[in-house]
Amino acid sequence: MLIKNLLCADQDAIDAMVPHAATGLDGAIELAKTQLLGLQNQPGYWVFELEADCTIPAEYILMMHYLDEIDPQLQAKIANFLRGQQNPDGSYSLYKGGAGDISCTIKAYYALKLAGDDIQSPLLTMAGEWIRAQGGAAKANVFTRIMLAMFEQVPWRATPFIPVEIMLLPKWFPFHLDKVSYWSRTVMVPLSILCSYKVKARNPGKIGVSELFLIPPDQETNYFSHVKTPLGKTILILDRLGQCLEGFIPGGIRRKATAKAHDWFMARLNGIDGLGAIFTAMVSAYEVMDYLGVSADDPQRRIARAAIDKLLVVKPDSAYCQPCVSPIWDTGLAALALQEVDRQASDPQTQQALAAALHWLAGKQLRDEPGDWQIQRPNLPGGGWAFQFGNSYYPDVDDTAVVAVAMLQAHDQTFTENIQRAGVWIAGMQSRNGGYGAFDADNTYYYLNQIPFADHGALLDPPTADVSGRCIMLLSPLVKQNPQYQAVIDKCIAYLRVQQENDGCWFGRWGTNYIYGTWSVLYGYEAAGIPRKDPSIRKAVLWLKAKQRTDGGWGEENLSYHDASVRGEADNSTAFHTALAILALLSAGETDSPAVEAGVQHLLKTQQADGFWHDDSFNAPGFPKFFYLKYHGYDKFFPLWALARYRNQRHAGSMRLAADE
Repeated sequence: MLIKNLLCADQDAIDAMVPHAATGLDGAIELAKTQLLGLQNQPGYWVFELEADCTIPAEYILMMHYLDEIDPQLQAKIANFLRGQQNPDGSYSLYKGGAGDISCTIKAYYALKLAGDDIQSPLLTMAGEWIRAQGGAAKANVFTRIMLAMFEQVPWRATPFIPVEIMLLPKWFPFHLDKVSYWSRTVMVPLSILCSYKVKARNPGKIGVSELFLIPPDQETNYFSHVKTPLGKTILILDRLGQCLEGFIPGGIRRKATAKAHDWFMARLNGIDGLGAIFTAMVSAYEVMDYLGVSADDPQRRIARAAIDKLLVVKPDSAYCQPCVSPIWDTGLAALALQEVDRQASDPQTQQALAAALHWLAGKQLRDEPGDWQIQRPNLPGGGWAFQFGNSYYPDVDDTAVVAVAMLQAHDQTFTENIQRAGVWIAGMQSRNGGYGAFDADNTYYYLNQIPFADHGALLDPPTADVSGRCIMLLSPLVKQNPQYQAVIDKCIAYLRVQQENDGCWFGRWGTNYIYGTWSVLYGYEAAGIPRKDPSIRKAVLWLKAKQRTDGGWGEENLSYHDASVRGEADNSTAFHTALAILALLSAGETDSPAVEAGVQHLLKTQQADGFWHDDSFNAPGFPKFFYLKYHGYDKFFPLWALARYRNQRHAGSMRLAADE
């Protein structure tokens, strides 16, 4: 029971901490529900912090010095945050508990030095020694080397060739903006201007990091040693040739390309939510506006800066910058959890909160707005939702499925058109192989991941199992009214069967990792009515049970993106992974299994006095192997969802037994 597991001296202390707590499953659900309702914002949405590694807050400091727009107080708080994230060996990781990453460590080092830290300080001394032990700053990734070039720390030949003339390439050309992912487009277009004109940071203190190189940067010849494949080496030769010939590009062509790039990103500035609603693209656009002479008082420039500053999380003694925000996603998932809690719609407070959330979401649906998804689907009417408060050019397939399912489960005719439009849009965004990407259809030009710019391996947005599972979760209940969706569902299920790993799990592109992917698919399978005796489902169930830890919980580290042999495993259980595993097993009909019971008991034992759970770990990739996130809401609404569904299915089972008797 929850109360018996609280480490308090006596019952009076317990009552003081949790005045309305009750024991057992019902009490745990009620407490977590109450706390979640208390975090709803007045317009109806939920939004939780979205934390990334130290590259983003470091880049905020670098941006201030690039532009000579330095806020000393804010800089001090960000620097304080960075100091607290360093590993004992001096490095900085891409996620908590992970191995040190050289590019992240370089950016944190440079940011702290810009903020005034002495290179002789213990922190920078350790960081510098660690960087040099890894081969020095020349081993940094492409984005870090571009930053170093703009700060005049490496020559521009250390960076890939990103000419602004890419804007003029025909669609049949092997590289075209339309062939890469949304996040790649929004970053590359403004970045191509900065790189083509070799823009220099103002860097008022003229602070450099020459001490981080083993060989003087001008003499270094191994900036692209990471390129290993024959195709990659061939493309690199062309890249270097293009850089040598850049000086022969006619001025008129460059001006025309620059104007087209400018018009492209200005059309997508997205108001107070920023270009692509993602930090890196927003900063590049802001820096280009500065380079092109847009006045600091210009309304568009001021809005562009305000959009960046909206991502800040400022606390009394520290601050960090989020890569983006997730209100649509958080609100959709919180709504699904609360619908499970109050499945009978008998609690007025919960129903009022759900009504506010769904009406707020209804107003965020993207209907007739232009979007880059229309490049592949020009005749498909709009009906999606973005991930952020606003991102009109880039609705998210995953968010759309989650929001529309929440509306469908509300049984409110008010949302009929929203659901219908979402269903048509989701069905139309299916890729040729039957799966779904996050923002585009058929974004599968895999050879482009070989270009030097793509050393992060995430230039594309191909179909993935987790997104595909949620798409059939939505489309399956709509088949009765829309029989044409059945062919779409069947094709998606065929894709998912192919994607299942030999041991029974599925890869999780957008959540860590195979436990997340397996939950996503089994939830979709359940909605599609696939029999629970299906070999694919039984294989997944066996895998999940085999990964359960001795404490009854589940856990998975981001290391599984780097080493598949540890998938579904971790040193510690997390509330997030335990909840996902329970939900997946419940979808597979395992309500009465000892594995589910043990998982539920683990959640009850680890619930905190405030009703929530607490996971330190990062729980999702932005880009697997290169960029990770911590959704601060995942350890709040997922465990609540799992406990509520367990209770409901146990109750339904008891009712069936009573009826049989």
